[in-house]
Amino acid sequence: KTVILTNGTFLNGLIHLGDKQFGGGRAGESASFGITEQLVELGFESGRMKTGTPPRIDGRTLDYSLMEAQYGDENPTGFSFLNLPKLEKQRPCHITYTNPTVHEILQEGFEKSPMFNGRIQGLGPRYCPSIEDKITRFAERTRHQIFVEPEGWNTVEIYVNGFSTSLPEEVQQKALREIPGFKHCKMFRPGYAIEYDYFPPTQLKHTLETKLVKGLFFAGQINGTTGYEEAASQGMMAGINAYNYINNKPEFILGRNEAYIGVLIDDLITKGTDEPYRMFTSRAEYRILLRQDNADIRLTEKSNKIGLASDERLETVNSKIKKTGDFIKYIKNYGVTPDAINPLLLQKNTAPLKQQIKLGNVITRPQLSLFEIQNVIPEIQDYISNNSLTEEICEQTEIQLKYEGYIQKEQDVADKLKRLENISIPPDMDYKNMKSISIEATQKLEKIKPTTIGQASRISGINPSDISVLLIHMGR
Repeated sequence: KTVILTNGTFLNGLIHLGDKQFGGGRAGESASFGITEQLVELGFESGRMKTGTPPRIDGRTLDYSLMEAQYGDENPTGFSFLNLPKLEKQRPCHITYTNPTVHEILQEGFEKSPMFNGRIQGLGPRYCPSIEDKITRFAERTRHQIFVEPEGWNTVEIYVNGFSTSLPEEVQQKALREIPGFKHCKMFRPGYAIEYDYFPPTQLKHTLETKLVKGLFFAGQINGTTGYEEAASQGMMAGINAYNYINNKPEFILGRNEAYIGVLIDDLITKGTDEPYRMFTSRAEYRILLRQDNADIRLTEKSNKIGLASDERLETVNSKIKKTGDFIKYIKNYGVTPDAINPLLLQKNTAPLKQQIKLGNVITRPQLSLFEIQNVIPEIQDYISNNSLTEEICEQTEIQLKYEGYIQKEQDVADKLKRLENISIPPDMDYKNMKSISIEATQKLEKIKPTTIGQASRISGINPSDISVLLIHMGR
């Protein structure tokens, strides 16, 4: 009853390696033909993008003594809030650098590079340029960073991050051998560029269902994104909404103030993209609300409602919320005397207390941490022990106390803007007959067909005056 297309780089995929071109979705796998053409026949608009990949090297042929080791975190934390076993064993990455000799060798192959002789038409990812691109665009640089990344525990394969290229194989090999530590390197597979079809995402609804065909969803690189997390999150949202569509359940949409997924999808369908889109924290206007420490608080209840997170998981989060709230209250009401805290304040070069004040006021000082305070105030230590407070709850308490003013301010702005999200625009709204709206606004509103005033206000080229006219037309 529904179809989700997650075609990655396979739609009419074309691999470029020096002056060689061959069809493929990725190395060793054939491309998909016919799907683009059928979608275009149905009225969809398509475009072309490109991405690249670096060579894969045999790690046993590298000399790591000539590189800088990059170790993992001393205390690695998980992405999950479940009580999972701690990561004990880690493999380091290494850093090395290109040099003028490497750049000269690469430049010799430029006339055979599909990047420079016009054979590649699609735009590549702005934030992951190829090594050819870096040498050309940053000609004043004598070296570029290379991250030497092991692909896993059970393989000797190395991913040469920072050396994405589509130059001929022999040029890649020759240049690599001039990089410190790579003198005797053996290549498993050369780097290459790949061009593929995508469909501008302004043709989608917030659920990732297409506007043209009911029950058809697009997710991942077909929507013009690049990156694993971007693709995974879209696949999840399309999957949830396809399930809800079949079962006549309401649409599942995350707001820009609720999750980075909300920002990603809203950016795509409202603004579109003509170059591979990558999610950055800087694209979100609610960065203080969208923190990694409160992801479970923001999303577990929503996840539980749609049948994903278990009741036990929701209980764990609710317990964390309650214990955090109680601890915040306790700290705000606890009166701390100068005798108890001044030695620590003086040690931290921050003004000593002259009289007893509430501990909540002291903890907001940037020089102090809750961990340091609990070490000098036994009652706080006792409260933590008696209530079995985890490190996670203590961290959450400290963040909420320290940044309370900023968090509240951002929440107020989000609530104000949410009112615009609640004003729905009828799907058959006739923009062409609105005389006071600019031609650009008319064209963009016709094309994107925003579902709310909030979405309409975020379309590039739509001015506040256009929104006012729209509200008047709607009788608001």
